[in-house]
Amino acid sequence: MSNEPHDHTQPEPRTAEALALLEDVRNGLADVALPLALPGAEQARLEAANAVTQLDDYILPRYRSLDAPLLAVVGGSTGAGKSTLVNALVGHPVTRAGAIRPTTRQPILLHNPAEAPWFEGQRVLPGLNRIRGALAVAQVPSAMDVITSDAAPMSSLVLLADPSVPAGIALLDAPDVDSISDDNRKLAGQLLAAADLWIFVTTANRYADAVPWKLLLDAATRDIMVAVVLDRVPPGAEAEVSEDLRALLDKEGLGSAPMFVIPETPLDSRGMLPEGAVRQLKTWLDELAADAVGRSEVARRTLNGSVRALSGRVAAIAQAAREQQRAASSLEADAVAAYRHAAERILDATRDGALLRGEVLARWQDFVGTGEFFRTLEQNVGRFRDRLGAFFRGEPAPAVQVEAAIETGLQAVIVDEAANAAEETDQRWRSHPAGRQLLGTDDLSGTSPGFADRTAEEIRAWQEALMELIRTEGQGKRTQARWLSFGINGLGAALMIVVFSMTAGLTGLEIGVAGGTAVVGQRLLEAVFGEDAVRRMAEKAREDLAARCQRLLDGEQQKFLLRLPAAGGVAEDALPAQSDALARLAGTA
Repeated sequence: MSNEPHDHTQPEPRTAEALALLEDVRNGLADVALPLALPGAEQARLEAANAVTQLDDYILPRYRSLDAPLLAVVGGSTGAGKSTLVNALVGHPVTRAGAIRPTTRQPILLHNPAEAPWFEGQRVLPGLNRIRGALAVAQVPSAMDVITSDAAPMSSLVLLADPSVPAGIALLDAPDVDSISDDNRKLAGQLLAAADLWIFVTTANRYADAVPWKLLLDAATRDIMVAVVLDRVPPGAEAEVSEDLRALLDKEGLGSAPMFVIPETPLDSRGMLPEGAVRQLKTWLDELAADAVGRSEVARRTLNGSVRALSGRVAAIAQAAREQQRAASSLEADAVAAYRHAAERILDATRDGALLRGEVLARWQDFVGTGEFFRTLEQNVGRFRDRLGAFFRGEPAPAVQVEAAIETGLQAVIVDEAANAAEETDQRWRSHPAGRQLLGTDDLSGTSPGFADRTAEEIRAWQEALMELIRTEGQGKRTQARWLSFGINGLGAALMIVVFSMTAGLTGLEIGVAGGTAVVGQRLLEAVFGEDAVRRMAEKAREDLAARCQRLLDGEQQKFLLRLPAAGGVAEDALPAQSDALARLAGTA
């Protein structure tokens, strides 16, 4: 059961609307994937994850509890004296300080005992487990060794209730921002992002280090209140060093930050600074803790700054999402275009007479007979119908050979063009960073295993459908007698020849192809079914063939398209509008 304080009143409408927006933003950012390997994508994914964490750790909890105590995070570089400073502020050792780095092995949150319910639950930093302890001064040294031991998980937050901490402000001793431990650095950043107030500790010889200043600049963008502690300043150097640091702070927009100088002083036997070394800082914190209005202003200032910074983050992530969508669309378009062009080339090959050469031509000529037969047939198709029908019925093998030759030739064209499309797509994708990532070491530049067999099966199915078309068209008694006299295979072969000889839609024939053999098929079919019926059958056969070729190629291009990530969802589409809404919220909250 949670120990958090409960507010039994309903939130104000504006606060409820703000929370609804923030929840939507949080859920949307949690769903952002950005899977393609584009420049900046990794950083955008990190920004999205960090934004979700900050929403959970600070922004949402603070909006829900504007009157909660301020959380002051003590952060800084390795060896800056953070733990020693915290010990001095409460007047006795509560955190480990020493020469071994990192000394802050666990984040320790010190709070007034009366305000324990604000921190013992999951109100802030809900991803960190709680290790609780209300320690008397005499117990602290031994307890400190236990709770900050190496065995304690870095996913835990140590809670210490101490009456020396003024009500209204809690102190959190964070790991070093430049720690040698990756986990410590990440945790330090997470804790600083959850702070209402930063107490930033640096030293006289390290105050210009890059890592601390990167975090201070982040504080400036968030408009967070920062108190700077300049520690270990050599005697006589206070004015020079503090003036230089103040100039740096002014330059970066942090000129209003209060600064506290702690001279270099020997520690006593307990590792404590002399009494009075941190008097100014402690007085400042005590006064802030006692000023409810001042605390509220600090909380709202930091909250508004965090929401404003979140708006910029969301806008950048939205831009990254748009770039992902554009890249995916471009890769998809490359694949679709390559296979569309392949389909066009296949259809061109089936209507320009190219398939009527070579083996197909030889088998067709074997089937219909000699040149004398052509001339006689052209003079009087009806006169030789009986002779032709007998030839068809007595010699079924040549018709089958024509079908087989057409199947082989058409299969070769389809497989070759599918391979060309695959090679083109593979090359285009490998020229794109996201495409290279999606392909990896796989070679997709040829046809898929079994594609040639599937193509042959589809062609045979087309030929069977063409035969059925002839049967359907010849259902009338008179027509049936005619096509039965010629034979279904012979008429089917003739129709295939007509289909493959069209160069101008359904109205023209390439007369010169193969010595006029296409004319023979045309005349033969017209003698049986009539001119309109032949045109209709040829059109249906071509449409059927085109559809089957397209299905084959569609199946092939899936090996590329299936590697593309799913399109961005509603959440990603909503990010730009949410960024604008957050900017408005930051200006009015």
